[in-house]
Amino acid sequence: MAELRMVWQVLRENFGARSLLDIALVAISIYFVLRLLRGTRAVQLLKGLLILGALIVFTGSLQLSTFNWMLKQALLPGVIALIILFQPELRLALEQIGRGHIFGVGLTALRREQIAQLVDEIVLSARQLSRERIGSLIVIEREVGLNDVVQTGRRVEGLASADLLRTIFYPGTPLHDLAAVIRGNRIIAAGCLLPLTERRDVRGLLGTRHRAALGLSETTDAVVLVVSEETGAISLAVDGRLYSNLTADVLKQRLLGILTPAPRAPRLRLRRRENAA
Repeated sequence: MAELRMVWQVLRENFGARSLLDIALVAISIYFVLRLLRGTRAVQLLKGLLILGALIVFTGSLQLSTFNWMLKQALLPGVIALIILFQPELRLALEQIGRGHIFGVGLTALRREQIAQLVDEIVLSARQLSRERIGSLIVIEREVGLNDVVQTGRRVEGLASADLLRTIFYPGTPLHDLAAVIRGNRIIAAGCLLPLTERRDVRGLLGTRHRAALGLSETTDAVVLVVSEETGAISLAVDGRLYSNLTADVLKQRLLGILTPAPRAPRLRLRRRENAA
């Protein structure tokens, strides 16, 4: 009981109204920074820095001085690296603060039937665009947010459909040359600029659309669909790999396999054993 009174006395002497206000402001600031970073690729980099910081604390507690020193040396230039790596996200965050868009928009979780309907619309559009040899670049966002990519294009905010995709990529329209981004079951932007792959082995073999699709799939978990303007061939870029010359049926199977969440394993019910009479 005496120890509790001592702790309470220390808290009363050291934590006043200013301290509580200070803690609240820090907590609110961290919360808004995380909200601004959500939906961007910076989240993955932030996780890596947190893991590195946890390793420094862990190795320090075990007194692994040499390894702890190496980790600290790796973290020392982290501030400069953080600014360089997060430069697009920091710019986006400042723009959102200036516009008053602090909370942002979360990713949409779709049910299985909604995913199946979305895939049907995408496959139908790919079939039409391929038949007419209309070049197109369709990005499907997954876990890693693409707000930095969306900011390079124009907002659409329309329900994803084959007709809307065909209209966006129809030759002569202002947005047909670049990429359209799908989040959930909506096309949120079009005319978006994608990073090109830096692989030297494909520079002379692939066009700009295919290199852009491959480049985005190397840095995010997005699925990128490409329709060639020259041949009408359908390709799919996933996890840094490009699958070319896909038929509509194969495209549908691949999209369903990638986008449909794995079924949850049924929980095992424990049955009580009845005692023999």
